Amino acid sequence: MQLSNFTLPLALDWILSAAQSRLNPVQQNLVSSANVSVPAASMTYTLPPLPYSYDALEPHFDAETMEIHHSKHHQTYVTNLNAALAGSEFSTLAVDEVITKLDQLPASKQTAVRNHGGGHANHSFFWKNLKPNTTLSSEGLKAAIERDFSSFEAFQQQFEKAAATVFGSGWAWLVKREGSLAIVTTKNQDSPLMGEAVAGASGFPIIGLDVWEHAYYLKFRNKRPDYIKAYWNVVNWDEASTRFAQSD
Repeated sequence: MQLSNFTLPLALDWILSAAQSRLNPVQQNLVSSANVSVPAASMTYTLPPLPYSYDALEPHFDAETMEIHHSKHHQTYVTNLNAALAGSEFSTLAVDEVITKLDQLPASKQTAVRNHGGGHANHSFFWKNLKPNTTLSSEGLKAAIERDFSSFEAFQQQFEKAAATVFGSGWAWLVKREGSLAIVTTKNQDSPLMGEAVAGASGFPIIGLDVWEHAYYLKFRNKRPDYIKAYWNVVNWDEASTRFAQSD
């Protein structure tokens, strides 16, 4: 059942308020700017609806976290990206294209678009990359994983290690670059689409896991490795296989 008329519990309000003082500058900007007002006429980017209900990934990803993550955190990135690009010709571009053109933006806009455009792009991808009860049936992607990591189990181990060792907030990715698959990580809301010079990583994303605390803390608390292992139960391998085929 999809939750409606959601009210954040008072206890969570207190936790968020207490934690805000310890957030890094990027995270503080996300929290403090959540109420940015953007005229309706200038709204270009919108929050994509989930292709499933908030509780569809139970018991692996809980419904409460999914609703907060989607309707609160992702909405903040959308709102602030629209504010940053209001009236700009860049606002007509798909967000995945915008984040590849950060160096073409005015210097005063680059940080906001990197953070919030990256957040919008990464999360839009993340939601599509989740689905319960799919298996890796594509011979193309499966063969490539086994070729580049020696086995699927070895790939999982390497991906889990990469995701668990991201310091602070960020993402772990399986990407395709130069004909091969690779596991990379990025900080904050950086995307491999931004390239090595900006994100310290590059490639075409095949799967991606959000390891910001807001993605897992309500259910898993500080046990990020447990959240990472739960991810294998909800990876949309059909979507991943499609993206792998598109990357050729």
